[in-house]
Amino acid sequence: MLKLLGAVLILLSGTLAGFHQAARFAARPKQIRELILAMQRLETEISYGFTPLPDAFSKMAEQLGEPLRTLFKRAAHYMASSGITAQESIQRSLQENWKRTAMKTPERDILHQLSFTLGTSDRQDQIKHIALAAQQLKHEEAMARDEQAKYEKISRSLGLLIGALIVILIF
Repeated sequence: MLKLLGAVLILLSGTLAGFHQAARFAARPKQIRELILAMQRLETEISYGFTPLPDAFSKMAEQLGEPLRTLFKRAAHYMASSGITAQESIQRSLQENWKRTAMKTPERDILHQLSFTLGTSDRQDQIKHIALAAQQLKHEEAMARDEQAKYEKISRSLGLLIGALIVILIF
C-alpha cells in the first residue's frame, strides 16, 4: 500500500512538472504580446501625451498584468523617488523582477538596449527606438509561438513519462 502511494506521488509530481514547463511555454508568447502592447502605449504617451517617463511607466503598469506590472511599476518608482536615470531604473527593475517572467534573454536584451535611449534622447529618437524594440519583440513572439507549438505537448508527455520511468526503476 505504501509503495503504491509512493508510486502515485512520483507519477503525479512528474506530471505536474511537465505541466508546469508546458505552462511556461504557453506564457512566454502571451507576455511578449503584452510587452509589445506596452511599448505601443509608451510610444503613444511620449508622442501624443508628452508624458514624463515615470508617469508613462506608471500608466503602463496600471494597464498590464503581472509580472510586467511590477517590472514597470518598480522602474517608475526608481525614476520618481530615487532620482536615478531611466536607464539605471529600468536595468535595476529588470534585475529584480525578470525571474518572475516566462520570457528569455532575447527579450531582456531588447529592453536593456531600449533603456539606453529612454530619457537621454529627444522625443522623436525615443519613439523610433521604441518602435524598433516593438518590432524586435514581434520577431521574438513569432519564435516563442513556434517553440510553444513544438514543445508544449512534448513537455506534458515527457513529465508523465519521466515519472513513470522513475516508478519503474524504483519498484
